[in-house]
Amino acid sequence: ALAQLPADVRDQLVVATKAGFARPGGAWVPNGRPEYLRCQCEASLLNLGVERLDLLQHHRPDPGVPIAESIGAFARLRDEGKVRFVGVSEYSVAQLDEAQGVTEIASTQNQYSLAHRQPEQDGTLAATRARRLAFIPWSPLGGIGTTPGRELARRHPVIASLAAALGVSPQQLALAWLLSKGPQVIVIVGASRAASIEDSARAADLELDADHIAQIDEATAYVG
Repeated sequence: ALAQLPADVRDQLVVATKAGFARPGGAWVPNGRPEYLRCQCEASLLNLGVERLDLLQHHRPDPGVPIAESIGAFARLRDEGKVRFVGVSEYSVAQLDEAQGVTEIASTQNQYSLAHRQPEQDGTLAATRARRLAFIPWSPLGGIGTTPGRELARRHPVIASLAAALGVSPQQLALAWLLSKGPQVIVIVGASRAASIEDSARAADLELDADHIAQIDEATAYVG
């Protein structure tokens, strides 16, 4: 459990999770009822061994529950000290407006990658920057499996050629491109090997110039 980590290590971590999906029969079904969100928060606290979640995000709006009710539940959990920051996921700009009308929102987590450019088109990326909210892309490598470098190179030849020219891995370049989209962008990448984690982390030090970004934008704008 996280509570067993040394205090100096724990203090450097931001513990973030989500609530708002039910899994009947293995399916993913939105459930934004306040009592269900509270149960999920309590379960996360127990499973993680912490007294407070740094960030709890609403998985996505539930068509059967008003956003005000769902976000109101998150706000109460924060007021009780069980959550530090409230965030949302897969919210449109209009839905984000509604959530911010209920309580302070710290982040939004929408799908965004070379293969999924919707946040650029629907205004959510720009809105988070203007409102000084964190934008956390989910599936930042486009849902690629255990060989991301090879698959990225296959899907996006521009990534293969630029990565070779810069002497970096394709996944490192793809992540650096995401980070170039604004100071509010925070990339979280899943990995099963320490080497993959170290490679991904180096994307933060890879500064792309305007020509590289424009080349990637133009070559990948209509992929996916």
